[in-house]
Amino acid sequence: MAGYPQNPSGYNYGAPPPSQQYYSAAYGAAPPPYGQHQQSPYAHAVASPYGAPSYGAPLSSPFAALLPSTFPPGTDPNVIACFQMADLDGSGAVDDNELQRSLSAYNQSFSIRTVRLLMYHFTNNNTRKIGPKDFTQVFYSLQNWRANFEKFDRDRSGRIDALELREALASLGFSVSHFVLDLLVLKFDKTGGMNKAIEYDHFIECCLVVKGLTEKFKEKDTAYSGYATFSYEAFMLTVLPLLIA
Repeated sequence: MAGYPQNPSGYNYGAPPPSQQYYSAAYGAAPPPYGQHQQSPYAHAVASPYGAPSYGAPLSSPFAALLPSTFPPGTDPNVIACFQMADLDGSGAVDDNELQRSLSAYNQSFSIRTVRLLMYHFTNNNTRKIGPKDFTQVFYSLQNWRANFEKFDRDRSGRIDALELREALASLGFSVSHFVLDLLVLKFDKTGGMNKAIEYDHFIECCLVVKGLTEKFKEKDTAYSGYATFSYEAFMLTVLPLLIA
């Protein structure tokens, strides 16, 4: 994304270093992206483009306290400066409104819901605060999300339609049916389905929701069969954090 500090080598959608990365493949896909052989819906041949931290043990609280953190070694000084400017009260953490203002300084507006989903994605809780480490990952990941969005926005309209969204999700390791795809476009098209396309801000929100639900489902689908059994409590703790964010 123009104007964003450049991410150092090894960062991929906010991922930790390669030795700590988690893996996923297209859920329910026929052949996975890039033509790799797939033995199960969750084959480990395709590295997760997001490199998200684990969503935690089943039934873990999404409202756990924010853990203190520091900037990763080699962090771009511009990212550190952005954090310090956003952290108006000097608390060592940035809340959702401060993060939204900081991101908007780079000529891209983000809804508060997208900002909160970004925060949940990197912290695995709904405290709506992030420290230096997660702030750094948010900035680096947005560069890659922008590049992915522009790759599939072939007509440079600033929006991607259902077909382009399906290709984008597949490239990220997620395969969804036409029915689910239509629901996603209807949900994330800010015109209420009139354009049948979604803009960059809502594209990020869409990807985060699909990833969050898929990762939670995979925790229960231990046999990699495409089926899982949830208790009522586990189901609520799976869905509600993504709705509340």
